[in-house]
Amino acid sequence: MNATVMRLFRDRAFSWIWLLIRVYVGWQWLQAAWEKMQEDVWVGAKAGTAITGFWTKGAGLATGPDGKPLPGSAYWWYRDFLHFLINIHAGPAFSYFIVAAELLVGLGLIFGFLTPIAAAGGALMNLNFMLAGSASSNGWLYTLAILILLAWTNAGYLGVDRWLWPLLFGRKGEARGATASAAS
Repeated sequence: MNATVMRLFRDRAFSWIWLLIRVYVGWQWLQAAWEKMQEDVWVGAKAGTAITGFWTKGAGLATGPDGKPLPGSAYWWYRDFLHFLINIHAGPAFSYFIVAAELLVGLGLIFGFLTPIAAAGGALMNLNFMLAGSASSNGWLYTLAILILLAWTNAGYLGVDRWLWPLLFGRKGEARGATASAAS
């Protein structure tokens, strides 16, 4: 990787760029969670209905308006996974879990709180949505989440992580309380 690109990911002078990217991606997750919180098919009397319908399409169990089956996910192992989730009636639990995860990822990214963990959680959700057949903004948000992960602590430097990481890991990135082994 060339020196200019490395500076972008590691130099604190570029933290403001990561702040803008982080807040943008976090806002997208926060909006998604807020919209779902307003619908009873996600967090109400009908919780699980929306995600089960999405899984049904991804698993290849749905039919189009013409009555022909829709293709589902391109990956057999993911279709089998979705079949499993449908068969065990995981929709209601996952419905609440997804809304909570979107909310936590959004807040974590906006405030720069455990930024790499929030970005990894967002990337994982984006990947699952894409595997199940949803294009929308998932590819773009997945790419930005991976870039945030590559920037690691620099991405959260202008946020809570600026103070949190040194408390957790000390100045050199070593876990608190860890000691260097003495050479004998």
